[in-house]
Parts: sequence; structure tokens; C-alpha cells
Amino acid sequence: MSDSGDDIRSGLRSGPLSHLRVIDLTRVRAGPTAVRHFADWGADVIRCESPEGLPDDPLSTVRDNFDFQNLHRNKRSITLNLREADGLGVFYDLIKTADVFIENARPDVKNRLKIDYETLSALNPRLVYASISGFGQSGPYANRAGYDQVAQGMGGFMSVTGEPDGTPMRAGTAIADLCSGYFAAMGIMTALLARDKTGKGQYVCTSLLQAQIAMMDFQASRYLVTGDAPERAGNDHPYLTPMGVYETLDGHINIAVATDAQWRALCGVLGDNDLGRDPRFEAIMGRIENRDACKAAVMSLTRRFSSVTLIDRLNEAGVPAGHIYDMKGVFEDPQVKHLGMAADVAHKELGDIKLVSQPIEMPGEVQEPYQGTPA
Repeated sequence: MSDSGDDIRSGLRSGPLSHLRVIDLTRVRAGPTAVRHFADWGADVIRCESPEGLPDDPLSTVRDNFDFQNLHRNKRSITLNLREADGLGVFYDLIKTADVFIENARPDVKNRLKIDYETLSALNPRLVYASISGFGQSGPYANRAGYDQVAQGMGGFMSVTGEPDGTPMRAGTAIADLCSGYFAAMGIMTALLARDKTGKGQYVCTSLLQAQIAMMDFQASRYLVTGDAPERAGNDHPYLTPMGVYETLDGHINIAVATDAQWRALCGVLGDNDLGRDPRFEAIMGRIENRDACKAAVMSLTRRFSSVTLIDRLNEAGVPAGHIYDMKGVFEDPQVKHLGMAADVAHKELGDIKLVSQPIEMPGEVQEPYQGTPA
């Protein structure tokens, strides 16, 4: 067994989840995202790795990759060949000691390896077993390989993303992968709470497709309730305006006007109170009906200000506005620094590095320093 720090090696990690042991048989991104939640909050996470690596998991063979570091921090690891009796026996022994098992293999793979829910729950009835798949554990697509961009397209996200006259557009990050991981973690925590009542574990399932559809939220409910299929609106909000990207003297910013009072405040900051009284734009519905004219009028004025000046003045007037950063700008922002979103990590091979922090705060809970990935 390989591990990455004396605290983890000796089992002395603290934190609100330090009483839990999690067996991790996940790969790529969705599964490791779910596991990371438990590892960050103190659970004893043991990552099971194949001796030859996984040919369809590029992260399994690039251990010093920034992505691997961010996904697999705070874990121990063990190398097991589940295709051999000895390796499977060791794995079963680990399962008997575990609270949670997480995997994201295709349904047919776990049955073939004899690591399915029925087999493992017979060994440990208190086990919470979590599966993340591309399209669900059953149904016509169950054994298809799932990839984030495919789920973005099939879940409707790409149909509402991009310019109105452009092509469907993917998100700039792996939202289906990430959100399925977050939903899996939420489901596992719910099952653990239920176990406190019943004494029994259970099977928790989600998929990239289900997560992506759930993340469509009001766009999905718009169709289900009204039958209206939303279309791409670029950077404009489908129901409110001016809410979107506006050009400044030195770049672009986001402005979000949700009320008539904010509209009047915006016009005041821009130095055109007459615009605020224009009958076409005085009320929300009028601004929506005259969206193009409203946006053009506002843009002609925002171009006169620097981004910093306009953002400061708008926020002082109660109009939400903010920078559009690249990642360098994100981590140089004073609020981001205050929130501690870049965590310091000591790694055996890479030295001192920084990784993305947990976005959840729990005042009173001590957040231990993150440990680097297993060597």
C-alpha cells in the first residue's frame, strides 16, 4: 500500500468525516470528484489501482499531472488486480471494513469482476455502494461509455449555450462529470444518514445524463410546464435585460439588472437618466420586448468607462456587476484570496504546490492541510 503523509498513514486524520472509510474504484473525473469530497473532509480513502493502469483513463498513468493532483489528493492507495483471486480477496477484505464504496465502471464490467452491489452488500450489509455511469444502470444506453461533452449535448445544455445564430456550444469545463460527482456525494451522505436509522447500507446511483438534465433546472422546467423549448441566447439572460456581457473602455464586464430600481440606478451611473425614463425600457417586460435596442443603448454608454471604474460605481449603486477573468485574474482577485480558494499542498515529488480548495466552509471545523497524492 502506498500513501502520502504520516497523518494518513497512521490513520490520525481528523475532520467531520474521519470516522468513515471509503474504498475508491473510480477513474477519469466524475467518480474522483465524488470521492474528493470525502477525502477533503477527513475520511480514510483508499484508492484501488490496477497494476497495469487503465488504458481508457489518461489520468491513471500521468501521476504528476495537475489534474491527477487535484482529483486524488488526501488519499491512500493500493495496487490490486481484481481479475486474480488473490487481488479480489484483498479487495473483499477491504470492503468488509468500509462504510462507502464508489465506482464508475459500466454496469457490465462490475458484474464481470464480481464487485456488483449484491455481491459486496452480502459481505457488508452496512455498505453504502455508489455507482456513477454515463447513462444509468439500466435501459437502452446502459452499457455505453459516458463522456462529459456527449452528456452536455444529450442533456440539453448545448442547445441553450452559444450565440443565437451560431452552433451549439459546450461549456468550458466538464459540468456533467463534475455535477454527477457532486450529486453522487450528496446521495452517499443521504444514504449514510439513513443508515443511522436503519443500520443498513444501500445502493446509490446517478449518471452524467441525469446530472446534466437536473442542472438544466429552470430551462428544463420551462419545457416540461409550457412545452416551450428554450433556444440559445448567447450571453443574455432569457428573461431579464440588461443582464449579460457589456463592452468597456478596456475590456468586457458582466452587468445583471433584475429590477426596475436597478435599471434606474444603472442609467444614473451611466450618466443618462433620460434613458431610465424611456417608456420602452421603464419596465422589465418593455426591456425584454425591446432587448436589442436596450442593449445597444447601454453598450454605447458602458464603452466610456474602464472596467474597474464601472464595476465599482455600479456595485456602490446597488447594481450587480463583475469582472470577466481568465484563471490568472480569478486567483489574483482579493475576494478569492480572502476565501482561500488556492490550497497549499506539500507533495513528495512535486514539492509545494497549490490546488483548488473546497468551496464549503464549516466554521468550528478544523480544515487540515491537504495531503499530496499517493506516490
